[in-house]
Amino acid sequence: MSLSAVLPAAGPSPVPSESETPRVPSLQDAQETAGNAAGWVEENWSTWLAIGLRVLLIVVIAVVLRVMVRRAITKLVDRMSRTGQAVDGTALGGLLVNAERRRQRSQAIGSVLRSVASFVILGTAALMVLGTFQINLAPLLASAGVAGVAIGFGARNLVTDFLSGVFMILEDQYGVGDTVDAGVASGEVIEVGLRVTKLRGDSGEIWYVRNGEVKRVGNLSQGWATANVDVTVRADEDLDKVRDTLSEVAEKMGKEEPWNELLWGPIEVLGLDSMLLDSMVVRVSGKTMPGKSLTVERELRWRIKRAFDAAGIRIVGGATAPVEGEAPDPTAGVAPPSAYASTISPQSMAASPLTPPSTTK
Repeated sequence: MSLSAVLPAAGPSPVPSESETPRVPSLQDAQETAGNAAGWVEENWSTWLAIGLRVLLIVVIAVVLRVMVRRAITKLVDRMSRTGQAVDGTALGGLLVNAERRRQRSQAIGSVLRSVASFVILGTAALMVLGTFQINLAPLLASAGVAGVAIGFGARNLVTDFLSGVFMILEDQYGVGDTVDAGVASGEVIEVGLRVTKLRGDSGEIWYVRNGEVKRVGNLSQGWATANVDVTVRADEDLDKVRDTLSEVAEKMGKEEPWNELLWGPIEVLGLDSMLLDSMVVRVSGKTMPGKSLTVERELRWRIKRAFDAAGIRIVGGATAPVEGEAPDPTAGVAPPSAYASTISPQSMAASPLTPPSTTK
């Protein structure tokens, strides 16, 4: 069979058109599409409605629970503040509680509790919503765990400071107005934060101490303090007279305002603390309100000096006291002139070296 016979049998070759005209959907196609959508909605509307209601219920419960918890925490903080204001102004309030310390401590605790409550409630609600949509939470939780470990490792100092501050506030280790020794710095606490504590030093400087750096804290404003005064008198003073005078000063001071509130016990004459050949030291001690020991010591020294002057008891200023009597001869300690000081004295000439003989002729 020849090629010319095959080509007519195959029919005419198709000629490509320059452009195909898009098919316009008919009314029947639109009705069919709408019917399919309505059927899909009719089949799945109950599932979507149940999911929506469940999400709405989770959100409403989370919001209501968060509001209730935050309101309860706020009431607790307000009650703590009112308790501090009730005792403020009294002797106990000035010792243990002041308004600023109580306010800052309660606000810090309330802020921490509110943040923790919001994070727990909203985080749990978000996970429950994602679980409602049947989303696999395992990769999300694993990624969050890895990210948390990485952030915690990178910001470990910040986390350490924050946790240390939380426990310092919860345990009430110190507060505003306390005088503390934090190791790296010491002074009066003027602000306590979750990350940094501000101290004012003795010269007025302000120290910013990170809570994570505080390894030990010495609080000088808790409990009680001791006022110790050492009185140095001459060794020939009458000890009974000295003791009676000191006891009289202590008894009188303990009955007067405001020292009777600052003193937590009677001032006691402890006795001889040390004794030398020409002087002796008598120690007087008393238990005072914390932070008031220096004030009591200054007043006690003032009163002791005036009482000793009236009683004729002399207070010496150092470990050794000069003995009254004739003035010493200023030349008594001067050595007599030596015979060797003069070059013409027999002793000096006898000690001078001999002249060597001359070797020249």
